Amino acid sequence: AFSPLLLILNGLLRVFDSLSHLMMAKDVNILFDELEAVSSPCKDDDSLLHPGNLTSTSDDASRLEAGGETVPERNKLNGLYFRDGKCRIDYILVYRKSNPQIEKREVFERNIRAEGLQMEKESSLINSDIIFVKLHAPWEVLGRYAEQMNVRMPFRRKIYYLPRRYKFMSRIDKQISRFRRWLPKKPMRLDKETLPDLEENDCYTAPFSQQRIHHFIIHNKETFFNNATRSRIVHHILQRIKYEEGKNKIGLNRLLTNGSYEAAFPLHEGSYRSKNSIRTHGAENHRHLLYECWASWGVWYKYQPLDLVRRYFGEKIGLYFAWLGWYTGMLFPAAFIGLFVFLYGVTTLDHCQVSKEVCQATDIIMCPVCDKYCPFMRLSDSCVYAKVTHLFDNGATVFFAVFMAVWATVFLEFWKRRRAVIAYDWDLIDWEEEEEEIRPQFEAKYSKKERMNPISGKPEPYQAFTDKCSRLIVSASGIFFMICVVIAAVFGIVIYRVVTVSTFAAFKWALIRNNSQVATTGTAVCINFCIIMLLNVLYEKVALLLTNLEQPRTESEWENSFTLKMFLFQFVNLNSSTFYIAFFLGRFTGHPGAYLRLINRWRLEECHPSGCLIDLCMQMGIIMVLKQTWNNFMELGYPLIQNWWTRRKVRQEHGPERKISFPQWEKDYNLQPMNAYGLFDEYLEMILQFGFTTIFVAAFPLAPLLALLNNIIEIRLDAYKFVTQWRRPLASRAKDIGIWYGILEGIGILSVITNAFVIAITSDFIPRLVYAYKYGPCAGQGEAGQKCMVGYVNASLSVFRISDFENRSEPESDGSEFSGTPLKYCRYRDYRDPPHSLVPYGYTLQFWHVLAARLAFIIVFEHLVFCIKHLISYLIPDLPKDLRDRMRREKYLIQEMMYEAELERLQKERKERKKNGKAHHNEWP
Repeated sequence: AFSPLLLILNGLLRVFDSLSHLMMAKDVNILFDELEAVSSPCKDDDSLLHPGNLTSTSDDASRLEAGGETVPERNKLNGLYFRDGKCRIDYILVYRKSNPQIEKREVFERNIRAEGLQMEKESSLINSDIIFVKLHAPWEVLGRYAEQMNVRMPFRRKIYYLPRRYKFMSRIDKQISRFRRWLPKKPMRLDKETLPDLEENDCYTAPFSQQRIHHFIIHNKETFFNNATRSRIVHHILQRIKYEEGKNKIGLNRLLTNGSYEAAFPLHEGSYRSKNSIRTHGAENHRHLLYECWASWGVWYKYQPLDLVRRYFGEKIGLYFAWLGWYTGMLFPAAFIGLFVFLYGVTTLDHCQVSKEVCQATDIIMCPVCDKYCPFMRLSDSCVYAKVTHLFDNGATVFFAVFMAVWATVFLEFWKRRRAVIAYDWDLIDWEEEEEEIRPQFEAKYSKKERMNPISGKPEPYQAFTDKCSRLIVSASGIFFMICVVIAAVFGIVIYRVVTVSTFAAFKWALIRNNSQVATTGTAVCINFCIIMLLNVLYEKVALLLTNLEQPRTESEWENSFTLKMFLFQFVNLNSSTFYIAFFLGRFTGHPGAYLRLINRWRLEECHPSGCLIDLCMQMGIIMVLKQTWNNFMELGYPLIQNWWTRRKVRQEHGPERKISFPQWEKDYNLQPMNAYGLFDEYLEMILQFGFTTIFVAAFPLAPLLALLNNIIEIRLDAYKFVTQWRRPLASRAKDIGIWYGILEGIGILSVITNAFVIAITSDFIPRLVYAYKYGPCAGQGEAGQKCMVGYVNASLSVFRISDFENRSEPESDGSEFSGTPLKYCRYRDYRDPPHSLVPYGYTLQFWHVLAARLAFIIVFEHLVFCIKHLISYLIPDLPKDLRDRMRREKYLIQEMMYEAELERLQKERKERKKNGKAHHNEWP
């Protein structure tokens, strides 16, 4: 008799619960009035505050124990759960009691609870002033916001489509498989037994929907959303919660900016170390697994577990490591070819006619390379430099320059294909970024002017076109001024080189005196490196100032603007001196007796008798090695020192004998936060290295090899830093590497132009070619072998009469130490007429032939390489054919599965209705 009444009461309770849930969902950010504030905890909710004690229990835990249910002690002790051992900590907020922003925190935390998030507070074991706010999102909150955020979740196992293979291809596969039996079985791949089965990678996914929840694969509601997704959902909620009355008083970022909270971060999944071996006992957690299989130095030769990296750190960081791994893998052929070019120079060194003639030219006396103190020298004294120059400037250099230009295009085109595969595997194909929030600074500046947003249909602050243009002009002027500062620094280095050549030439030590030009170049490069590092600090502040002056509307616009400025500053700063050495050093010096001077005082620096390429090689080698070594030290050394200092302070305060078992939130708080600019520093370092690898690679073929060795170390350094030294960053999504791809394409285009100029102007490739075909022993025969280069050195040197020297450049020595009598003539590198001709020291016909050949080579080289680049980019599709087929088949299968699942659900409901109907008729009298 009471069953209908109970059913009615139960229905009323359900309606009441749903109405209350809807009321809370409707008004997300509730600002409690005074009456509600009286009944709710206040003063930073001290009633929720517990002292830092890992064994403390809450009221819920005591009730569970009283009811006979056991609390999971392991969860309580690992510091990843609330005190009841059941609610997992999804996010941590940190503030200080002494901070005056109490009211804002009160309102913010009330609204957090109004959203349905659960909260616990705990004081620090080290400092009672530090309070940790632990947040947990229940299933209902996760489901509601996952649906709003369109979080894609797995709902059915994938059915892989195998493409049809022809008989011939199947036979080849059988032969290859037989050959592979004799080789080690995939030594570079990680053992699949140690890696977890990441279920979402083998399942079709769809945006989560609570109405179709029966379609999704849910074994356990607690683990259905992984930790990265849970923290991302909680962060999304916190960014939309109000802390004060007002339209713009919203979001966690503003509270972090004004100091209400000191830090906010998701937790690591426990310790990255374990007493037990991962081979025998398995991994303790995903962090431990990443450390053993990714961040450990013992796995430097293995592929990266990108799916696990993406699961733990999110798609944005996963894409960075995927790009870095792809770039490192593509460096292998470039490094091999560059090493081959270098070894080709080594093997052909004894057969090089030019270096032979230089080493045998004991009777050719060269003019001094500086005023007064520099002595005359035999050409044979530069024998070593001539041989070193041949190692980098030989017949294979042009081929290598073309190869690297094509390699840069192939690298970018195949990265597009690789990114498409990753985007498909990680469900990023159909993902679109949400409508970004407007930056608070933009809102504050332009809050008086509003216009309708065409996407959201809501009024928003508006920046006038004239205001935007004026700010962009001021910003561009600032960029131009800073580039002028870099040029001024290079000018200072040029003056240093000009002044110190004479100083080193008059040095007491014979070693330095005899190698004055090398000493000048080496010290100038080291000073230039120090200037580069000092200016980098200034550039960051200037880029921040100019970017904030522009007032970008959204965070992505701010990030792109800041990235472009910093790249321009760093690129010009790092490569300006290299451009000077490659294209200006020794080009505008004049000739003996009529030298061009700086401020009519200092004589411009000349190239070494063996050419200017040796200076460019030294510049690139020293800068590249020092830059990469310094970056690696700062990336790992700085956080290691900071974390060591923190641990040292703790030991001093609590004594070295006492071992404190810190909870996970306190361990993570003592780690270093991720860079404020995200992955900017990591990308910038690699992009600048890519520039070094491609732009002047014709002068330094070993650059790809050095980059490869550095990147093998860089991957493990970055992995170790992310896993062990940094707090866990928020898992954020991204479809690609952003503005960096456009910068890479620009560097690829610039590399073609610079390599063409390096080969045509800096190296001696064109003068040798002109001599071999026009002026050498084989002139008119169409040959260009080593025998055709006989007499090249003598033909490339001009004669100068010593009596024609200017008074201020006349050397102190008269050259009598060479032949016993004062010298009358000396030689210098140029194509000029002798002093007794009709036009003394005028350009010869060979000079104009060489100049025309250089210009022709630049035009032909650029057009040829650009045509090859465009042809390759046209022939290589951005989307692999098998991936396109898989995507089409997946869309077809998803439609079939959704139809079958819906049909299956309807059939079950029909059967249940029939059963209930039969039972009802059987009970009816």
